[in-house]
Amino acid sequence: MEKQKLEELRDRVPCAAVLERAGFTFDMKESTRKAQKYRRGTEIVIVIHEGRGWFDPLSDAKGDVFGLAEHLDGVTFIEALDRVAELIGVIARDPAWSPPAGKPACSISVLERWAKRRRPWQGSMTWRYLRTERSLPPTIIREAIQSDVLRDGPYGSMWAAHVNDDGVVIGWEERGPDWRGFSTGGSKILFRLGSPDATRLCVTEAAIDAMSLAAFEGLREGSVYLSTGGGWSPTTDAAVRKLAARPGAVLVAATDANSQGEIFAGRLRDIADELGCDWLRLKPPAEDWNEALKAREEEKKEKKARAGRGGLPHARQPRQG
Repeated sequence: MEKQKLEELRDRVPCAAVLERAGFTFDMKESTRKAQKYRRGTEIVIVIHEGRGWFDPLSDAKGDVFGLAEHLDGVTFIEALDRVAELIGVIARDPAWSPPAGKPACSISVLERWAKRRRPWQGSMTWRYLRTERSLPPTIIREAIQSDVLRDGPYGSMWAAHVNDDGVVIGWEERGPDWRGFSTGGSKILFRLGSPDATRLCVTEAAIDAMSLAAFEGLREGSVYLSTGGGWSPTTDAAVRKLAARPGAVLVAATDANSQGEIFAGRLRDIADELGCDWLRLKPPAEDWNEALKAREEEKKEKKARAGRGGLPHARQPRQG
């Protein structure tokens, strides 16, 4: 096939059409305008470059629409061409990602956007979201603010910074009552909370979970609480390896208690084996650390309420006779 025809075919068939034919479904909550997530059981594929590219966050697989057909069906390039050609004119059923009403498009740099947002303060909408809906204790919120890894996002949401080895913000996780995503134009590497020189490296899948685990452990000395932001990019892999190469490092897989969390934990164990550092699986007692933290706080409230009811003075009994 001529190169021009190949390019035409690549432009006319979106990766989403190949994924939907293979039984993948679109994950609106986990998608952004530039990165759309598709799931099939435990498999995940992220579609990028306006539908013309893709990558697997759980492996090194990536490419164009032809590479996707090869990857999913286990066929040769020639067979992949035929399968993609069959999908000419097919429109993806799932809706394209669109930002919430009022969410502006990105027109300034990542660092400028981060710098323009205020740090949360006690009483701010972001503080209330973290305390009330996420059950994070004030000590953890203050530590994250002092470490300059939190910002007030729009509409009561939270921004949690992903920084490189030099501490420069290159993106952020966005979480709020009605919103979940990652910064437009930003890159995932690692959210970091704790000692920069720590050797106990606790890796979670979300900044909220990293802070929740820190709450469980009381910001354990010598520990740093990390989040991959739900993905595993080459920059994340390199950053984890650099941390795990420290003398005496212990790589703690504190990922979710589900199939995806086990995949991430296995990846971390492979890194530990390659680098010769210690490895530990720390599984949350609920699906993730924030769910476990909320359950613990609810249990505390119930115990307090029961103690209050039990401490009420008994009504005087009338005298007999």
